[in-house]
Amino acid sequence: MASGTGRPTSSKGDAADVEKLAAFFTARTPAEDLVHYDADVMEQSAALAFRALKKHRRGGTVIAIDNDPALQRAGRPVTAITIINDNMPFLFDSTTGEIADSAGEASLVLHPVLLVKHDKTGVANLIGESVPGKIEADADKISLIHVHVGRLSDTAIEALTAKLETVVAQVRAAVDDWKPMLARLDEAIHDFRYAPVPLDKADVAEAIEFLEWLRDDNFTFLGMREFKYVGGEKTGGLERTAKPGIGILADPDVRVLRRDNEPGVATTPELRAFLHGPDPLLVTKANAKSVVHRRIYLDYIGVKTFDEKGKLSGELRIVGLFTMTAYTRSVMTIPYLRSKVDAVIAKSGFDPNDHSGKALINVLESYPRDELFQISVPVLRKHTEAVLALGERPRVRALVRVDQFDRFVSVIVFVPRDNYDSVVREKIGVYLKTVFDGRVSAYYPAFPEGALVRVHFIIGRSGGATPKVEIAELEAGLRAIVRTWEDELREAASDAQARPALIAIANRLPQNYRNSFTPETGLLDAGNIVAITADNPIAVDFYFDAGQSGTSASLKIYHYGEPVALSKRVPLLENMGFRVISERTFEIAGEAGQ
Repeated sequence: MASGTGRPTSSKGDAADVEKLAAFFTARTPAEDLVHYDADVMEQSAALAFRALKKHRRGGTVIAIDNDPALQRAGRPVTAITIINDNMPFLFDSTTGEIADSAGEASLVLHPVLLVKHDKTGVANLIGESVPGKIEADADKISLIHVHVGRLSDTAIEALTAKLETVVAQVRAAVDDWKPMLARLDEAIHDFRYAPVPLDKADVAEAIEFLEWLRDDNFTFLGMREFKYVGGEKTGGLERTAKPGIGILADPDVRVLRRDNEPGVATTPELRAFLHGPDPLLVTKANAKSVVHRRIYLDYIGVKTFDEKGKLSGELRIVGLFTMTAYTRSVMTIPYLRSKVDAVIAKSGFDPNDHSGKALINVLESYPRDELFQISVPVLRKHTEAVLALGERPRVRALVRVDQFDRFVSVIVFVPRDNYDSVVREKIGVYLKTVFDGRVSAYYPAFPEGALVRVHFIIGRSGGATPKVEIAELEAGLRAIVRTWEDELREAASDAQARPALIAIANRLPQNYRNSFTPETGLLDAGNIVAITADNPIAVDFYFDAGQSGTSASLKIYHYGEPVALSKRVPLLENMGFRVISERTFEIAGEAGQ
């Protein structure tokens, strides 16, 4: 790591390479970004990047973060972050993802892939940019990532450097161990196919096809770790085997379930139930976010392992990320998912070719895909039936699933499209995290055809049993959040059998009024407003508001045209023995009786 302020010194050869690198930088910088930089700033950026490049050795990483005073963007100081590494997959999106999370939005991002030659001390020669088909003897491909962010403090630089080192180490582990992970997966497939696995043959065959489907570029493998099962069915648990992990799980400190750090037996009752249950494997979300490739929660696949006698021996734990094909292909073509879908369709009794069957298939195809991988068939059937009913009668609905390891709650919320905005979404998130005693880990809005918006919330939990919340109670709370003042006014008007003239006036009440008074009060005020005209311009209402003591009261003055001036109102009230505490004025457009 470097955090410096001086200009790098260079030899004549280095100066030529810096000039070459500066030309790369200028040519690759978008015009809209380049206009904010003076030419000497780009040259200085290239010089700093070249200084880091010179230090790189094969198989190593150089992270240099510089606060050179010459680094200015539109007159404001910036920090330059340079990462030099052997070119490899996932490096760019992984490191820039960490920079965005830790340092905020970047003002400049450059990523030339260079051909260089190394000697014992580092990079000896910059050949140029790597281009397809260009081969140079003894040359190495180097990834140079150069990013500008707002000026960072020394403490922030130190923290970011440590995080980037972790990110690069995990990228390298995942890339270097890719083939060993595929080889271990092939072992698991072989064992399922030929070992005496004491599970339903159809389920095992589907598990084999699913693992093969993962292997065929539908899953980005990031780590594997093996566990052995010790003890009995009711009290047994998983322990790590002596065999080291692979990929990011080669690091024993990388945990994917919250209890992995416990010594000895580290098995929850839920995991024990899976191990002794009928399913060959499970798919869920890990408890940790990936820092490789995409910064989302890791996908976790647990594969049961058996000994040569068919006795449960443990679990092969796989973590990674489903590729985009897992989200875009039909559920009918994806092993593991298709068996769930077939089971739901069969239980429904619908003909897949008739209207109801096609509607059900559409619900299953559009169901949140991550949720579809994790949900059980009985819960999926119940939820799809609820979604189908929404097509006939749209209304507020909540579909709740508690994670089998009690780590999070999945809540799919349907609310009226006309009532939904970011404020409502935030209120719903606050409500859900409160009732489930957790935190909003993620939310995914979707806007299908029809009158409803769907938002999938993940409520993360840190410990203890998940609170049980009645669905009716949960949906009542959601309705209260999304119900607008107009909705409440319609109900109040119906209950009071209000005249159309009063409803028309109440509908014109301004937003600042609505923030302060209920629709019921609005209808009462409309009754006073409807009576005032140019010939009868004023009405007065003295009343006790809810919660007021006998020493205070409220007054409303309804006036046609201009409001009554404070200089007239206050002295009049004070002469009557009152003391004015506060006042508000609301303007209602239109004629009183219209």
